[in-house]
Amino acid sequence: MRILVVGSGGREHALAWKLSKSPLCTSLFIAPGNAGTAQCGQNISIQATEKEAIVDFCVTQGIDLVVVGPEAPLVDGLVDVFRADELRHIRCIGPTAAGAMLEGSKAFAKKFMQKYGVPTAAYIEVTKEHLDEGVRFLHELSSGPYVLKADGLAAGKGVLIIQELDEAILQLREMLEGKFGQASETVVIEQFLDGIEFSVFALTDGKDYILLPEAKDYKRVGEGDTGLNTGGMGAVSPVPFVTPDVWQKVEERIICPTIEGIGREGMDYIGFVFFGLILCNGEPFVIEYNCRLGDPETEVVIPRIESDLADVLLAVAEGRMKEIGLQVSPQSAAAVMLVSGGYPGDFRKGLTISGLEDVTSSMVFHAGTSRKENDVVTQGGRVLAVTSFGETFQDAVRLSVENAGRIHYEACYFRRDIGFDLG
Repeated sequence: MRILVVGSGGREHALAWKLSKSPLCTSLFIAPGNAGTAQCGQNISIQATEKEAIVDFCVTQGIDLVVVGPEAPLVDGLVDVFRADELRHIRCIGPTAAGAMLEGSKAFAKKFMQKYGVPTAAYIEVTKEHLDEGVRFLHELSSGPYVLKADGLAAGKGVLIIQELDEAILQLREMLEGKFGQASETVVIEQFLDGIEFSVFALTDGKDYILLPEAKDYKRVGEGDTGLNTGGMGAVSPVPFVTPDVWQKVEERIICPTIEGIGREGMDYIGFVFFGLILCNGEPFVIEYNCRLGDPETEVVIPRIESDLADVLLAVAEGRMKEIGLQVSPQSAAAVMLVSGGYPGDFRKGLTISGLEDVTSSMVFHAGTSRKENDVVTQGGRVLAVTSFGETFQDAVRLSVENAGRIHYEACYFRRDIGFDLG
């Protein structure tokens, strides 16, 4: 089977790494990939958003299975092209644009949850023309923090959590005036939920589903969960507080009605559903949906899967979900993300990375790297994810931190306290 993975981050490296191990995989391509994915297959100089070029490549190269990593091409309708009769022989993992709206529009997702009884925070949808209603809603909330979300995709930067009412009103005005471009022409204001967050992933054909291992990621750049929000500084799996009782509540109250809703809405949804959840006094609520795997959660979830991922994805794409199961390692996994100095603000690119060959007993997934002659260099804010196994998540974190310390580039930074709040 000839497989194409679309994307260039740590999520895509983890997927490529796992798929390359399958005896079903005869050729693996990654578009555009990074310095790490080049060790798993062949990188192709096509960006994830270049829809026509991706389709042409699949046709000319006889690709059998496409796995779409990031959200932008899904929202843009890449999968829709492969649903055309003449291209249906090319199996594609990912929802069509209609299904991807669960991530592409916060307002759409909230209406969907409300319609199908999925527990989530109270909210209001606001446009510039209805600013007064948004301000009134903020005043009606008992106190901060105040949660403002750009409706559309904003590269992970469109969510603001603000302590003071006056600042929340100011930021609401700025968002509606274009702070995040078209993404914030509509803003969702939510009631703040106080609890502990975690992530759950389902793989579905739009009717049936299987659950992947859960994970917890850490978004704040500073230790102790301080500082600015990032795309993710690390993750652990499994999550100790996700007990069988919590799992049962999540599946019955959130996953089942979501998958049922996908079916009732007639969404052509073959792929991953990410559930960003928060546990409040023992009760799970949905913070957000994503239409793909999370990052850096993928870097701990995929390594724990012992089943042949290519075989699993092909079965899902062919409507054979009831034939498959998922074998998962009982060990804990932890990922520590190495980032560029200054991230999530301004940072330099093109810095030479050394010490990769010194990492032992851990996996290194490349998130923002490229090759410059014979060197691996930085190419993004989040650069590398060091993933380790352990009997406990503490053991896994310690090993990842130890190996992260063996990697060097100018102004390299990583958190040493991933999992600090889990005991």
